[in-house]
Amino acid sequence: MSLRPPSTGSSAGEAAFDALGHEILAEKAAALGRAGQRVEETLAKLRENGDDKEQRPRLLKEAAEAVHGYFIQRELCGLRKHDVVIREYDIPRAVLVRLGAK
Repeated sequence: MSLRPPSTGSSAGEAAFDALGHEILAEKAAALGRAGQRVEETLAKLRENGDDKEQRPRLLKEAAEAVHGYFIQRELCGLRKHDVVIREYDIPRAVLVRLGAK
């Protein structure tokens, strides 16, 4: 795939930097999407098998690690508040407590 930045009358160096900036933003967005998918998958497993007393600690740990990674990726993208995400994904309190949230 070739990338041709818009012509703004700027120097070639500035155009190359702008193209790199777009590529970095695209990778951040893709990584955020992958992290969100992992949160969905681990929370689904927790909801399906969370009543199993043997599996629950492992499932909670996996979900907490996924949510923690997702929060970090959001912060790298400049998204600091997680309240909406917590509601949207319906992240259980048991998972949030493992992250230090009350």
